[in-house]
Amino acid sequence: MLEIIPNWHPIFVHFTVALFSLSVGLFVITPFIKPPLQQQWQIVARWALWFGAGFTVITGLTGLYAFNTVDHDTASHAAMTIHRNWAIGAISLFLIMTVWSIIKIRQKQTLGTAFVVAMVIAGGVLGSTAWRGGEVVYRYGLGVMSLPKVEGVGHAHEHADGQGHGNVSEKTSHDMDMPDDMNMDMDKLDSVDHDSKAHKH
Repeated sequence: MLEIIPNWHPIFVHFTVALFSLSVGLFVITPFIKPPLQQQWQIVARWALWFGAGFTVITGLTGLYAFNTVDHDTASHAAMTIHRNWAIGAISLFLIMTVWSIIKIRQKQTLGTAFVVAMVIAGGVLGSTAWRGGEVVYRYGLGVMSLPKVEGVGHAHEHADGQGHGNVSEKTSHDMDMPDDMNMDMDKLDSVDHDSKAHKH
């Protein structure tokens, strides 16, 4: 059976964030777009909102499952709780926006400035929720089975002043890959080449 590590929440949350972000962006931009592109983008914005609402229900349920099952300590529990609370707020806002838009469309009314402003606010809450979700994973390591160990040549390093990877210089690495007799021959060639260049005018 297909095993998803640590759970399904990271999969669905990306659809939720992408669709809602697209919807918010299009609702903000479309008032400044000329027809017929304006009407087309409004349709895309509405469908992105509606599909996002469907995904966010699944995202919320898988998130609650993750909240109750993932291994954590005291510090990560606090961060996870904050993320959950922001997520509840974001889900609630976007579900309200979804119902609002459906009612307006059924009544054949336009979605005015108040709707767009509310969408921007919901988008801000969504962004804060997503950021806190990233903190839970990348800062506190929730849902991560193992962390990479910094070991071996070329893995414990920092890039600075054009230096390459690893703790071994390019010359040393090059010499290590060549037999000793070849290294000696190369050194002789370098010496001859250096002497010939030094005597040229």
